[in-house]
Formats: sequence, structure tokens, C-alpha cells
Amino acid sequence: MSGLEIGHGGVIAVDTEQLREVGSRMRSVAMQCEEARAAIARAGALLASAPEAAPQVDIGALHRGGERIGVLRAELEDACAGTLLMADAFELVELRAQAEALALGDRAGASAVRARIHRLVDGDARVGVMADWLVAEWELTRHGGPPAPIGVGGLLPSLLLAAAFAGITSTLGKLPPGTTLKGVADPVRVTPTATSTPAGAPKGVAGALKRMPSTSAQVAVEKYTMVDGATRYVTYVKGTQNSSPWEGGGADPWDMKSNLQLYQGQRSASYQATVDALAAAGAEPGDRVDVVGYSQGGMIAAHLAMESDYDVALQLTAGSPQESSLADGQTLIQLSHSDDVVAKLAAGGSATGTGSPDSFTATREVDPQDGLYDLSLQPHALEAYIETAQLVDASSDPRAEALDAYWRELGDAVEVERTEFHAERVKQP
Repeated sequence: MSGLEIGHGGVIAVDTEQLREVGSRMRSVAMQCEEARAAIARAGALLASAPEAAPQVDIGALHRGGERIGVLRAELEDACAGTLLMADAFELVELRAQAEALALGDRAGASAVRARIHRLVDGDARVGVMADWLVAEWELTRHGGPPAPIGVGGLLPSLLLAAAFAGITSTLGKLPPGTTLKGVADPVRVTPTATSTPAGAPKGVAGALKRMPSTSAQVAVEKYTMVDGATRYVTYVKGTQNSSPWEGGGADPWDMKSNLQLYQGQRSASYQATVDALAAAGAEPGDRVDVVGYSQGGMIAAHLAMESDYDVALQLTAGSPQESSLADGQTLIQLSHSDDVVAKLAAGGSATGTGSPDSFTATREVDPQDGLYDLSLQPHALEAYIETAQLVDASSDPRAEALDAYWRELGDAVEVERTEFHAERVKQP
């Protein structure tokens, strides 16, 4: 593992070239599938002409396997076409905004941008229609549920679609100072499912990520009793547990409905459940509560740090599609993979960083090779971020080394109590 970069933040934006690269990789894999299907067909034909050569081979099963690979190839080609079409639509939305801004003082620049707009629209009439739809649909649904799937055949992975849809607004990935969630969350029920007494605090970033609840619980809260009798808390918040858009609003609050609500600045059931879990664990307003969040949990962590009644001095996130704006006395640690569509395609982010001077963003590319791996969202997996965290823990970067003092301080606690919580939406009559 290598290629880790540590900095004090940076802009997270919709990268149309990144989308086009994903489309190119899909096309490459589709071609490999076609080669495999053709090879299987040739083998089947040879065996059919001389069945005595390999009587143990089931030619019918071989034929069916080739057909399944052919179906996969067709699906990949459709997904590729949808991805490239969406890249053009994103670029068109951005170019229209750029042209409008340039028209105020740079007519020549605006004219050049409009020429690019005309080329995009003339090349494929669907691009203009999709760009119009994206903007109009966002305005209509920003306070509601997710839109219907788009793209050729609706085959874009649901997480890619959600991140890209949010990203076109160019601001949802960065939470400006003073941002608070709006509206009322769906009612939830939070139940403690397990209690334990860990031997001590995590010894690093990787150790913290490994403390995500591993069962049906979505939130874990650890209460630390320090030598002087003071208490402080660390809460661990999971990522999305149900990524099927059509099941949004179901029993599990960690779903796509909550994802989109948090993207759009609405109070989600998952955020409410996290606040309720902290209260159930004994945390009171003003208490020191640090937060570790993965994926959707990163968005929850951002709002806990920015607007909750708790004193959040440390926010640690992995694969979060949003970046908070923290005060100088708060430390923000972000892990982000350059090939993670959830982290990469969320718009916004800070060009100059946020939080205390000890804050940093650690980035790397998980897998630079082409293949089916690219379609699996593995760069977003918690396991991949734990590997990145191990690199951070081993880094000699001064900011990473300064974080060691935090783990040592937690390690001085005389008692640690851990409670895991499971949350469910409560059906309303």
C-alpha cells in the first residue's frame, strides 16, 4: 500500500473527467466479457463437433455460462453509456452556470463557453434534456425523497447516482459555517443491544474505525471516566445499511432517504437516532463528545460537530460525502479515496481546509488497475479505509503524529463503558 497524501483539506468537486474515466473502464471490462463469451462459444463449438474428446464437460452448462457473460456485457455497455451521458449532463450544468457568471464581465469568455455548450447539446439531444431535468428535479425534491433512477436503463449504481445528483448543485458537499439541519425527522426508537467494558481506548485511527458496531447496531457510544472523575464520550456512527432507493423510509434509518435528507440539509431519522443514543448513554449538553463517522455517518458527524449541544473537539470521518466547517478549536480528520465515488463526486469542500491547524485530510487511490473491481464500490468499503488509517497511523507527518497525543489522553481513562444501539423508524398511524 502506498500513495498516501496528507494535507490540510482541498476542494471536493464533481469531476466530469472522473466520470468519463469510470465509463471508459466499464467499456474495457465489457470488451473483456465479450472476449470471454466468444472464447466460450468457440470452445462449445469444438466440443460439440467432437464430444468424445471431453465427455465430462457439460456443453449445455458451458453454453449457459457464455449467455450469462453476454448479458453482463450488455449491462456494462448500458451502464457505460449512462455514465458518459451523465458526465456530459453535469458538464452542461456547470458550463451554463459559468457562462451566466462570465456574461457579467467577460463577454468573450462567455461566448467561448457557450460554444462548448452548443457542441454538447448538438452532439446528443438527450444531454440538454437531462441537464434540465437534473436542475428542475433537484429544485422540486430537495426537501423530499429521492428522484427516479436515470441514465440508460437506470443502471447507474444507486450510490453513484445519489452522489452525482447531489453534486451538480456545487455546494452540498461543503457545509458553510452556521449550517443547521431543517425540518423534523421521522420518529425513531433507539434500543441498547450490547454493553461492554473495553480494555482501553483505540490506539490510532485504524483502531477507532475498527470500533464501528459490527452487529445490527448502527451507533456505539463509549463513556470514558478520566483520572480526575470527569467524563467524556466518543461515538461511532455507521454508514448506509440499506442503499436501495425504493426501500427508503423503511425500518432502518440508515438508508437512502436519510442519505438524501442529510445531503439536502434536512434532519434525518439517522441523525435523530444518533442524538437519542448519546442521550441514552448519559451524555448531556455541554459534555465532551468526539465522533467517528463512516460514509453516511460522516454527514451525521459533521452536524454533531457544527450544531449539537455537545462539545465536539474531534471529528474523524472516512468516506464522507460532506465536509463540515469547524471552529479553530476543533480538529477535523478526513480520510478520502480518490477512486471512491461517494467521497469524490460530492461537490463543495474547502480549498483552504477547516478546523484547527492539526486538522488534515488523508487521501490515496485504492486500486489503479482496471477491472470488475471498479464496479464494486470497494474503494468506499470500510475495510479499505481501515487500510488507509493504518498508513496514517504509521505516517511521520507532523499532524498525524500530533494525533497520537489524543489517543494517549483517552488511554489515561480509568474506566471505559461501551453501549451499542439499534435504531428503527416508528410507524405512524
